[in-house]
Amino acid sequence: MNYINIGKENSGNIDIYYEDHGTGKPVVLIHGWPLSGDSWEKQVTVLLDAGYRVISYDRRGFGNSSKPTSGYDYDTFAEDLDKLMMKLDLHNAMLVGFSMGGGEVARYLGKYGSKRVERAVFLYSVPPFLLKTPDNPSGVDKSVFDGIMKAIAADRLAFLSKFLSDFYNVDVLAGKRVSDQVVQFSWNVAAGASPKGTLDCVQAWLTDFRKDLTHIGVPTLIIHGDADRILPIDATGRRLHETIKGSRYIEIKDGPHGIIWTHSEEVNRELLAFSGV
Repeated sequence: MNYINIGKENSGNIDIYYEDHGTGKPVVLIHGWPLSGDSWEKQVTVLLDAGYRVISYDRRGFGNSSKPTSGYDYDTFAEDLDKLMMKLDLHNAMLVGFSMGGGEVARYLGKYGSKRVERAVFLYSVPPFLLKTPDNPSGVDKSVFDGIMKAIAADRLAFLSKFLSDFYNVDVLAGKRVSDQVVQFSWNVAAGASPKGTLDCVQAWLTDFRKDLTHIGVPTLIIHGDADRILPIDATGRRLHETIKGSRYIEIKDGPHGIIWTHSEEVNRELLAFSGV
């Protein structure tokens, strides 16, 4: 198993788990909350077959990575990504962020620039700014996030069951585009994540990425679906496209949040077309 050390907490190391396969130009896959790099199962093989070097990793607190009690903010997440990029000496990379992972793409490019990055992809992502404020009236009211944090604190495992049902739009897509086993596997991964990290990440969702997005000067692809129950399209995908001038925008009809599984063929087709294959 491959790990990179990114710090320490008291007497223990903080290590990030990653996988690095294939050759060619690198594609870095950054997963969503509360899952792990395993959620990219439907994309990895397709990208490898297309001749890419595919790197996925588990965000701190999730999957096989260490579970520290701090660092669940986007400055730290971007720093973790930068350490991985430097460790693997990646250049001309395509960064692909799903859901919460889109925040890493935005903050990384805003903070570290694009010297190692050739293209950026936002799949159902948190940016530009999720929180409703006077200068961001199309955002989501803070009470929604307070309710999520309260539910996680009260019974994290029960919350995850309801969340993943909405993640995959199970009431509509079960037995068609997603199986009970996939939902159960996602729950198992989410249940194994750091309880504190799971909770703290909700606060990180409220990060304002608008300044970061002004620094994006590489070709950018945005994919979002009109049936996303987790990240409302009007507050995220559509506004992100308006914010990043010249971005390519794909809207998938009836696409739920868990699109990288339920609509993997559509996602993979767009990824390969955007990457130049």
